[in-house]
Amino acid sequence: MLTPEQQQYLREHRLAALGTGRRDGSPQLTWIAYEYDGTDVVLQTGGDSVKARNIRRSNAVALLVPDGGRNLVVYGTAAILESGPERLAAIRRARATSQRPLAEVSDADLEAELDARGTVALRIVPDRAMGRIVERRPE
Repeated sequence: MLTPEQQQYLREHRLAALGTGRRDGSPQLTWIAYEYDGTDVVLQTGGDSVKARNIRRSNAVALLVPDGGRNLVVYGTAAILESGPERLAAIRRARATSQRPLAEVSDADLEAELDARGTVALRIVPDRAMGRIVERRPE
C-alpha cells in the first residue's frame, strides 16, 4: 500500500528505471516512461523485449523513480496485456502524457498498429514503496 505522499510523487514523475529479473537471477534495469493513476502504473514495450520476457518468467518488479536527491522505489506485480480492450486502454493512458496522444485514433486502428509492431502494455500494481521523497534541508 502506498502512502498519499508516495502516490503524489509517482503522479508528478514520468520516468523510472524498471527492474526485472534475468533468467540467471541477475537484475535487468531499463529506463522507461510510465503513467500512474493512483491505482497502477502502465507503460508500453515490445512484446519480445527483454523486460517483457523477464516478466513472463517472474512478474515481481521494482521501479526506481529518481529526482535529484529524492527517490522512490516501488515494488509490485506486473502483468503483460497482449491484446484486447485492456491493452488499448493502458496504451492510451501511457501515451496520454507523451508526445504521441491517441485521442483521435480509433480502437481498430490502434489495435492494428500495436499488433503490427508487436507492442504490449505492462501494468504494474504497486505492493509497497520506500525511499526519500522529501528534500533534506541543509543544516
